[in-house]
Amino acid sequence: MFVGSYPLRLDEKGRLALPVRFRELVGDGMVIKKGQERCVYGLTMSRVAELSRTAAAMAPSDTAEARMRARMSFGSMVEVEPDKTGRITIPAGLREYAGLDRDVVVVGVDTRFEIWDSGTWDAYVAEQEAAYAAMESEGMPTLS
Repeated sequence: MFVGSYPLRLDEKGRLALPVRFRELVGDGMVIKKGQERCVYGLTMSRVAELSRTAAAMAPSDTAEARMRARMSFGSMVEVEPDKTGRITIPAGLREYAGLDRDVVVVGVDTRFEIWDSGTWDAYVAEQEAAYAAMESEGMPTLS
């Protein structure tokens, strides 16, 4: 499970050192891809396989929306392998899509992690925080 928020920096070649806690989770391979709200998603290969099975079991793939979802999701995936120091290279196209320049935040979101431009993440949190605090339930089982 990916959890936590980590302010980090991209180097001049678009490389990002993954948080130490995430490195062992992606040891069997990973992909990065376009995510919603203009961030980059990081997924384990087992999660990608699970998403593929789920997509195949859902609505027929002959609708325009299903084709678009598959193309945008699977078509934007890039397999990456962390180097010896745990760095991954984020391709220019994905950096441009998410507006990633130098300061980023890596956010653990259960079965994936997200890479956000730091300013965009701060604005998103500021916009969503009040609504989240006012929710009756966070949609997760109550921990007791």
